[in-house]
Amino acid sequence: MTRGWAVVTGAGNGIGAVISRHAVKEGYRVAAWDVDAAGLEALAADLGPACVPTVVDVADEGSVAAAVAALPEAPSLLVNNAGIARFGPLLTIAAADWRAAVDVNLTGTFLVGRAVAARMIEAGGGAIVNMASINGIAAAPNAGAYTASKAGIVKLTEHMALEWSGHGVRVNCVAPGLINAGMSDAIYADEEVRRLRQARVPQGRLGTAEDVADAVLFLGSPKAGYISGQTLAVDGGITKTALASMPRPKSVDSVGVDEGAAAREGG
Repeated sequence: MTRGWAVVTGAGNGIGAVISRHAVKEGYRVAAWDVDAAGLEALAADLGPACVPTVVDVADEGSVAAAVAALPEAPSLLVNNAGIARFGPLLTIAAADWRAAVDVNLTGTFLVGRAVAARMIEAGGGAIVNMASINGIAAAPNAGAYTASKAGIVKLTEHMALEWSGHGVRVNCVAPGLINAGMSDAIYADEEVRRLRQARVPQGRLGTAEDVADAVLFLGSPKAGYISGQTLAVDGGITKTALASMPRPKSVDSVGVDEGAAAREGG
């Protein structure tokens, strides 16, 4: 079944490349956008004629406008995946590094989202999936602008959904957790860090690029037709573990049971 065109930004490697592969398997033709020409060339060689690679700087409005104008038709799906990290303490991170992360992650999502949405609206609708992070849900230290930019994407998603859902464009967001792929490769190359991190995930494992791609393709599909303005954390449950690490005396674990028993007995 042909699903039309899907635009995937940051498609040249990592999670973006996996999303592109999944989209082709689902029947999309993929407009793969990235600043990494070599990565795009490798992806296109892998996916064949179903993938049309284009070098696009998502932070440059002119580059985005030219790429959108070159699309043969309005895409039915946009995946705003392009992102960078410039980590460092807030007290010392260079303003240029802060701006670079905000420009690509947040402004890039806005520029591409707005330009593609305009074509979708003309064609009668479509679906947009923005890529945030659990860093945009719970702040991480020494993350530079990454946390702020990803939190901005969560709210930008809600804003886009409010303005565009009435025009037939659904907008949702995926927030990956501890994913053993993409920009996290360097983190999980350290086996001890990998062991400690995956031990904190309730499901007992790190996530994969495939986990993220499955969530993205679901939100972009008709199966999610009544979902808009939402952020889906693909994190194995780790964002819900704040109380799991808190000290707790075993003696209190039976208090609720005793009170319930007393209530049933009329005590």
